[in-house]
Amino acid sequence: MAASETNPSRGFAVYVHWPFCLAKCPYCDFNSHVRDRVDQDAWRQALLDEIDRAAARLGHRIVSSIFFGGGTPSLMPPETTAALLERIATHWTLDGEVEITLEANPTSVEAGRFKGYAAAGVNRLSLGVQALNDGDLKRLGRNHDAGEALAALELAQATFSRCNFDLIYARPGQDVASWQNELRRALDLGPSHLSLYQLTIEKGTAFEGIVAAAEEDLAADLYEATQEMCAGAGLPAYEISNHAAPGQESRHNLAYWRYGEYLGLGPGAHGRLLIDGQRLATSQRTSPEGWLSGERRETETLLSPDERATEMLMMGLRLTEGVNGPAFLAETGVPLEQWLAGPALERFVDYRLLVWREGYLAASPEGRQVLNTLLADLLP
Repeated sequence: MAASETNPSRGFAVYVHWPFCLAKCPYCDFNSHVRDRVDQDAWRQALLDEIDRAAARLGHRIVSSIFFGGGTPSLMPPETTAALLERIATHWTLDGEVEITLEANPTSVEAGRFKGYAAAGVNRLSLGVQALNDGDLKRLGRNHDAGEALAALELAQATFSRCNFDLIYARPGQDVASWQNELRRALDLGPSHLSLYQLTIEKGTAFEGIVAAAEEDLAADLYEATQEMCAGAGLPAYEISNHAAPGQESRHNLAYWRYGEYLGLGPGAHGRLLIDGQRLATSQRTSPEGWLSGERRETETLLSPDERATEMLMMGLRLTEGVNGPAFLAETGVPLEQWLAGPALERFVDYRLLVWREGYLAASPEGRQVLNTLLADLLP
């Protein structure tokens, strides 16, 4: 049986990647591309074909979430969104509380499409605000100003039953006080979910070699201030960078972090699928033009039990709830405490960086702050 049938809480998610943007942000290392012209009919048909191909192979699934990411999916015509959702529902059963998210940028042109996406079936919008002051928005290469962001957020909250927006912090020149003021302003807008990411300088981006990441001590202070303020506003962290009111957590992201099944469609999309008891890692071709040609769109790799264990730990320890021990055993055939047994685990538990709690292994708040260091010592 599929994971979505044996482990409903882990979910079966569908991710659709729309690779096009109006401009490439200088911090972005996602598979996004700027094109003068996009053949909308050809892209719609190609994505529909990929849904059909996947359905023929996977058989029955109960879809817990659908996510249109990018790139900038709010450049996708609403009728394309509607066609893709209809085709997914044709092949698979949609959970009665299925979450359907679309990422959007808050320019006035895209905001005008919100009602079209809602009519198509989108019930959750994720808005890429990134900053609430014009100077930093310009430095981040964004095409909107703070006024447009606030107007788009107001419209989104009036149009969709659920709404998230993103902010980037630890920006150049930002201190704790200025970030607290900006975050307080964001919390006053009444969000039920916030994604708050520290600025990282990725290889191959325009920022590499030009912009420096925040010093370690400042980054730690900013992180701690973020956790404290969001928790105080009723949006505790359920994952390192994501905060939500109880019941408003992203079902789609939880499918990733709980190591459920997810199908990736579109250029550069990744998936993790269970077929005949084996877990496959899938990766779709990154070039938009190459992907659209239909040739060699997808590669797949059979994951070993150790690879599955490693991925499950890397994802699950990002969550406040941690890694589910019984689910780990079902996935790998080895008890979690046995697979991790060793001096590193004992040391981190003694230091209260990792805690056992009702069958879960979780990183403490202090542990999540240094999670990469913990994983480097824990994993083989």
